[in-house]
Amino acid sequence: MSERMRTRQPSVLAQLAKFAAVGGVGLIVDVGLFNLLLLHPSQSAAWPMIAKSASTVCAIAVNWMGSRWWTFREQRRSDATREGLEFLVASLLGSGVALACLGVSHYLLAFTTPVADNVSANVVGLIAGSAVRFAAYRSWVFADRSARGPSQSSATPKVTTTVAPTP
Repeated sequence: MSERMRTRQPSVLAQLAKFAAVGGVGLIVDVGLFNLLLLHPSQSAAWPMIAKSASTVCAIAVNWMGSRWWTFREQRRSDATREGLEFLVASLLGSGVALACLGVSHYLLAFTTPVADNVSANVVGLIAGSAVRFAAYRSWVFADRSARGPSQSSATPKVTTTVAPTP
């Protein structure tokens, strides 16, 4: 790798710090909306899961903007639609971890207080889900595609034609 490429590529620690900052903003959106929705009286036993799902979708949108325009700006793609869809898939995988933690705590272990719901979803689930998300964002969504060889590229293969000299 050239010296110029090294200066343009952020270190893992720098990306991790930016990822944490963007995630912090997303966390405020997620936790704030989740708790606001929990205040809504509901007779549905599934209400904590519905509230967490809604707050998660809003946080994913905030995190994509921050990741695209700041954390991974050197790796962002011109095809924002595909990047956004991959980001959504990776985010949902990480969010599934948080929902699984909430589900186990709330329904299996019967820890049903708002504090228990917050600890399971927004502490335990957040830490485990963030590890999944960071790995997926860095290795898939915002992967450095310039280092890929021709056989690894998802782009259309280059066609070359050889013309024989005429006598």
